[in-house]
Amino acid sequence: MVKYSDELDAMFSALADPTRRSVIARLGRGPASVGELAEPLSISLPSFMKHVRSLESCGLIRTKKSGRVRTCVLNQDRFHLLSGWLEEQRRIWERTTDRLEQFVTTGSVDSDGPTPTKEES
Repeated sequence: MVKYSDELDAMFSALADPTRRSVIARLGRGPASVGELAEPLSISLPSFMKHVRSLESCGLIRTKKSGRVRTCVLNQDRFHLLSGWLEEQRRIWERTTDRLEQFVTTGSVDSDGPTPTKEES
């Protein structure tokens, strides 16, 4: 997953903003036009377009223009990259907490147990 570091950084940076997270949440229900996405927000359309471009540049959404209407849709492939990274982190933390639980309950940690890899440390 180290090779995906820059891509993950860009996605997490985009998702750090509440406006962009609300756009992602709305698009989870299906495609929507930029106007539909911007309507419930109290920001100007040019400001909202910066959010759309941010989500598009990191690959979380795709847009398609038909006439004067730009429609946005989630890019599921990018979410698979995110979910894969999060799943890897969950496994690392589960192993760590399992070893901690073993230490707390028995006073020692099995030397035969899984040892974290260099990336996990």
